[in-house]
Amino acid sequence: MNTVKLSSGAEMPVLGFGTWKMTDEEAESSVRTALEAGYRHIDTAKLYGNEGGVGKAVRESGIPREEIFVTTKLWPTDFFSPQAAFDKSLAELGLDYVDLYLVHWPIPLMPKTVWYGMEKIYKSGRAKAVGISNYGIGDIEKLLDYATVVPGVNQIKFSPFDYDADILECCRSHNIVVEAYSPLTRGSQLDDATVVGLAKKYGKTPAQIMLRWCIEHGTVPLPKTTHAERMKENAEIFDFKLTPEDVTALDNLS
Repeated sequence: MNTVKLSSGAEMPVLGFGTWKMTDEEAESSVRTALEAGYRHIDTAKLYGNEGGVGKAVRESGIPREEIFVTTKLWPTDFFSPQAAFDKSLAELGLDYVDLYLVHWPIPLMPKTVWYGMEKIYKSGRAKAVGISNYGIGDIEKLLDYATVVPGVNQIKFSPFDYDADILECCRSHNIVVEAYSPLTRGSQLDDATVVGLAKKYGKTPAQIMLRWCIEHGTVPLPKTTHAERMKENAEIFDFKLTPEDVTALDNLS
C-alpha cells in the first residue's frame, strides 16, 4: 500500500482502518479481517475501549510487526500523566511500541506539560511518531509556539461534507499530515445526488468516490466497517483519479 512520510521519518500507509465504537471483540474480529484484506494501518484509542482486541489481532496476524502501522491516543482525563497513560495503552495492546500516539482532544488552557510528555514518549522510541487530533488552527499555532517536536499528524473529521480548506492549508504549511476520520459521514451522505452522480460516472461506489476525494486532498482516510466486502471495496480507490472539476464539486458540498 502507498505510504506518506511523516516529519519523524515514519512511513504511514495512506489508507487506514478505524475502530471507533467497536467492542473489544468486534475490533479483534474486524482488524483481523482488515489485515487479511490488505490494510496495514489500524487506528484505535484509549477512549474506544478496544485496544486489547486491536492488539490481539495485530499480534496474532502472522504479519511482521514492522509492517503494521498502529495508532492510539491520549484522552484528556490522563493529561496530567501522559507517560502512565501511554504505558497502560501499550500494555493493553500487548505491543512494544506504537507507530503513532495522538493527543485525542485539546482543552482550553492546555498545559504545555501534555505535549512535553508526548515529546518524551517519542524520544523514548516507544512511539515512532506523535501528533494531535481535533485541533483547530488556533490550537495548532499555540502548540507550535513551544513544541520542540512538531506533530506529525492532525486527525480531524474530514469529508466532502466536513471540508475546511483553511485547516488543511495550515497543516500542510507546517508539514502536518491530515488524517480524515468519518470520511464516509458514517453513511449519512452516501445517497447525496452529487456523490451518486460521480459514482455512476467513474463506475465506482459512493463510498469509493468520497474516499478518493480524501486522497486527492493529500489526507489519509480512516474508513470504518465491520463488513469484509466493504473493507475490500473501501481499499479499491487507487485505480482511478477524480478530475479537478469533480474534486471542486465535492468541495462545495460543505
